[in-house]
Amino acid sequence: MQLMVRDGSTGPFLSQVITHALATEQLSSEQLRQIKSKAVLMSLKFADKFYNKHKMHLLEQAAYDIIGVVSLGLLELSDKDQQRALTLLLAPEGLVKPFQKGWNMLSTVSQLTAGKSLYGEVDEQLLQQLSCPPDAEDWPGWQHYQYALTEHRRNQAMQLLQQQFYARSHFDEFEHFSLEEVLAEVVFYRALTGGDKVRQDLKKRLLNITLSPHWFNATFFALQTEVTLTELPTANADAIRADLGQHFIPALLRTLHFAKDYQVLAKQHASPEKLDSFEGKQGLTNPLLGWPQYLEL
Repeated sequence: MQLMVRDGSTGPFLSQVITHALATEQLSSEQLRQIKSKAVLMSLKFADKFYNKHKMHLLEQAAYDIIGVVSLGLLELSDKDQQRALTLLLAPEGLVKPFQKGWNMLSTVSQLTAGKSLYGEVDEQLLQQLSCPPDAEDWPGWQHYQYALTEHRRNQAMQLLQQQFYARSHFDEFEHFSLEEVLAEVVFYRALTGGDKVRQDLKKRLLNITLSPHWFNATFFALQTEVTLTELPTANADAIRADLGQHFIPALLRTLHFAKDYQVLAKQHASPEKLDSFEGKQGLTNPLLGWPQYLEL
């Protein structure tokens, strides 16, 4: 199993570390032989579990998978430091510890929503994105993992928002299509009700809510958003901030202006049909971010 690259600056991290160590005479031929032997053994076990170790092209694929997963784990464990990574490779457990770390990282961020994966708890497409020949000139595996990690934290953040800020425990997966929509409903509801947990009653409660003048500015909603985010774990709060567009706060403010007009109509005892029509027209011209979309039966 070849573990060297032509240019050690952009290929898989495992190959980068070995190439640099050889160039700086920090790795002996015997140490390299031991690393290669361990890599071959791991590839055989991986192919036996997930492929067919008796077919050469599948054994080769298993070797590429090992390189990708080990590179991922090695990057994380060494904090991208090649010297620390070399120390890990020369430790008694050698490639095993970085592989276990990389595999655990992949299983954590894998989104297994479309049936079972060939690799158990690890998403098949994600592993294919990390899998890499040792002599590849480029290895985008770390970037693919970071994208998957961001998506994982985004989905986790949506669940946390629902668990922490909603009064109900059951959620329709088609009710919200984005993290921004969930956060908007939470921020808007809490802003108008003084921090209450979200219930499907805002349109009725609006009749008895006094809309304070100081609410009608972007700063108010920016502060309300930050108050909400500070109640979440830092990593999830950061994932939400990264997901928010520049129009999030202005959209909440626009929705509040709509709510003021809606409140006036409701207090005039407008018919449900008239309120629905008013809501529908506004939603078509300017989508109402944070406004409840539930049906009142």
